[in-house]
Amino acid sequence: MAAQIDYYTFISSPWAYLGSRRFAAMAAKYGARVKITPMAPLMVFEATGGLPLGKRSQQRQDYRFVELERWRSHLGVKLNLRPAGFPVNETLAGKLVVAARDDGGNDAAIALAHAMMQALWAEERNIADPENLEEILNEAGLDPARLFAAADSDTVQAEYERGTRQAIAAGAFGAPFYVVDGEPFWGQDRLDFVERKLAAAK
Repeated sequence: MAAQIDYYTFISSPWAYLGSRRFAAMAAKYGARVKITPMAPLMVFEATGGLPLGKRSQQRQDYRFVELERWRSHLGVKLNLRPAGFPVNETLAGKLVVAARDDGGNDAAIALAHAMMQALWAEERNIADPENLEEILNEAGLDPARLFAAADSDTVQAEYERGTRQAIAAGAFGAPFYVVDGEPFWGQDRLDFVERKLAAAK
């Protein structure tokens, strides 16, 4: 039976960006059913004891750059270590992904989330800027007017918050966070273990 994966993510996470395409290809390879749920970072940090990047110790901030350099080199992924648009308020981007998921399904929403991550981490685009987001939606073949209207609705705002609470209840404290048939995996560096789980379930 096809595995069920809850994919919890921050749209502004470089780690989610590094794992995004690999995860999508892996899920497709094993025929997994994936639901993407964007999380509100501050809600997650407040609930789980995490800190926004700027409030972490200098040692942690410095080591983050070491690991990002290792992983971008290892994976051959274009990634700017200090993109102009980061840190960023990702609320609108997250709500647009929720709207895209509810309007067109998870595949479209996963592709949109990756396009936003790529825009931030590889293309120096500010994903808090509605004009940039409109361009990204157009590039993804989606309807900006419809999705912006949905993202501005109380319904999508409530769903964004509900999804974040669901992620926290599932054990998420950072991104990306994958729950495969009830088993949690934190981080793109755990995708090898995710694949083992998927292979065993096939």
